[in-house]
Amino acid sequence: MQLKAKKIKNKHSHRNKYKRIKDINTKMNKKKTVRKASSKKKVTKKTHKKKWTKQNTNNIIRDIKKLKIQGATNIAKTALKVLHNEYLLNKDPAHINEILNRLQRTRPTEPMMRNSLKYYLHLVKKKNENPAEAYKKIKNYYDYSERKVAYFGSQLIKDGKTYFTHCHSSKVMSIFKKARESKLFRVFNTETRPLFQGRITAKELGNAGIPVVHFPDSGARVALKECEAMFIGCDAITNDAEAYNKIGSEMFAEIARSQRKKVYICTSSWKLDPYTFFGFDEEIEKRYEKEIWKNPPRGVIIVNYAFEKIKSTKITGIISEFGILTPKQFVKIAKKRNKWMFE
Repeated sequence: MQLKAKKIKNKHSHRNKYKRIKDINTKMNKKKTVRKASSKKKVTKKTHKKKWTKQNTNNIIRDIKKLKIQGATNIAKTALKVLHNEYLLNKDPAHINEILNRLQRTRPTEPMMRNSLKYYLHLVKKKNENPAEAYKKIKNYYDYSERKVAYFGSQLIKDGKTYFTHCHSSKVMSIFKKARESKLFRVFNTETRPLFQGRITAKELGNAGIPVVHFPDSGARVALKECEAMFIGCDAITNDAEAYNKIGSEMFAEIARSQRKKVYICTSSWKLDPYTFFGFDEEIEKRYEKEIWKNPPRGVIIVNYAFEKIKSTKITGIISEFGILTPKQFVKIAKKRNKWMFE
């Protein structure tokens, strides 16, 4: 009996042994499952918006001056961002006027920047709009304007033709990219000395799948011979419907017109300069001499104007959010639609 009982005990102990092993394995598998499940979970970190500082403002103003931020629309967007954040920090009129003056002094031939800042203050002070809503409204207008210009301008692009552009314009690029969705064409562009903004245009066109031929500025006459029309942006438009764009633009427009080619200015109505309606001339920005020649010989004078005036008689049409209009028609409608500019 004792021996039999012992055998039974041994049988139970053997069974218990495997049961314990099974339990341990089950627990380990559960731990692995928990680890896998936890590793699959996305780690969500709380992101806090960095507080705007004086250094942010100083950096942007410096970058606009040094042309690290280029293009009338980009400058306007960035300047608006500064004003909006400074207004949220300190609404004191003296402080806001100081910020306005600092921004406006960065680039004199930039009415779009001045108009954007003025409209923001018009909305938050005179219309009592929420600053965030005013900021959003203006940014939405930038996008709306670009979409409209792209739509109207792309209607002028024909299959198999070649078009000319100078410098870099976000509005011109939007037209070419929109047209490329349904048409095949080429673009001839200039390098745009001394800072070679034309290279930005050439790279952007290439990335968009648009064949591009890059010319030195002095080769513009040769380039224009093969082109159907000329599309350029602008930085300012006066009460006399004169457009201001990168230096060389009027010379190229004169060449284009002498060859019976059409010249189109692609722009937003916010580039209309209201000061010119009150007798003020459009100030043309003069850049640093070192941009052309770092160490010129003694006695050599360097002249480096950033922009020049294109007379309305050289312009076939102005493409804007209002459609394709003659220069005089554009000024009339832009003034009527933007009454706040003249308050």
